[in-house]
Amino acid sequence: MRFAAISDIHGNLPALEAVLADIAQQGITRIVNLGDILSGPLLPAETADFLMARDFVTIAGNHERQLLREWARAAQDIDPRTSDGHAALQIGTRHAAWLRTLPPTHWLEPDVLLVHGTPGSDLVYWLESVTADFGQQGSTGQRPASAAEVAERLAGGEAAAASAALVLCGHTHVPRIAQSGPTLIVNPGSVGLQAYEDGHPHYHQAANGSPHARYAILERGAGGWVASLCAVPYDWVAMSRLAARNQRPDWAYALATGRMPPAAATIPA
Repeated sequence: MRFAAISDIHGNLPALEAVLADIAQQGITRIVNLGDILSGPLLPAETADFLMARDFVTIAGNHERQLLREWARAAQDIDPRTSDGHAALQIGTRHAAWLRTLPPTHWLEPDVLLVHGTPGSDLVYWLESVTADFGQQGSTGQRPASAAEVAERLAGGEAAAASAALVLCGHTHVPRIAQSGPTLIVNPGSVGLQAYEDGHPHYHQAANGSPHARYAILERGAGGWVASLCAVPYDWVAMSRLAARNQRPDWAYALATGRMPPAAATIPA
C-alpha cells in the first residue's frame, strides 16, 4: 500500500497544484487530506472548488469548525482581515455544505488513522509542545514533543488509536516523524503556509525555514510503514503578494520566506 498525505492547505491553490503534480510524478493516485483547507487570505473558494471535484479522503481541522462559525454570522460582523473571516466572506453555500460533511477523524485502513491534531482534539499539537517562554534565550515558544508527551497524546484519544500501526496528523505545519511503541506518527507538514504565530495555549511561532509546499509519502513494506517527507517549489511570490493585497503582511512574509517576520520587517520583493 502506497499513498500520499497532505494537510493545512489554507487556501493556497498554487501550492496544492504543485504538490499534486509532484505526487502524480511518483505514480501515486491515493491521497488523503488532514484538514485546515480554506482558512487564510488567499484563494478559499477556488481551493474548495478544486477539491470538491476530486475524491480525496478528507477530514476536518479546527479551522473548518471556526470557518463555519464565521460563515454563519452576518457579513457585516465578519472581519475580513482574519484568516477565517476572509475565507468566510469568499465561500458560498455549497462550499459550507461540503465542509459540514467532513468527519473529524477517519480510519483509512483497520490500522491507519487520520486525525488533524491528536486523536482527542483538533487543537492540541501532537509532535510539538507549546511552552510559556517565547523570546527567552531565543525560544519560539514551542519545541519537539518528548517521547512521553507523544505517547500520552496517543493514549488520550479514542481507545483504538493506540492499536494503529500508522497515525497521520497535521495542525502544526511542521513535518515530523515519531515512533511511539508500535505506532508510527507522521505529520506531513503544510501544503500552504510554512510559518505562523498562534496564541493557544501560549504565544508561539512555527517556521520551517523555506517557503516550499510540504507533503508526505507513506508506504507499507515488509518491515512496516516507511514515511518520506517532501518539499516542492511553487510560485510563492504570487501568493505572498496576494496576502499583502488582502491586508495580511504577516502571511506575505511567511509565504515568501518560510519564516515569521522580525520586528519592523518589510515584505520581500
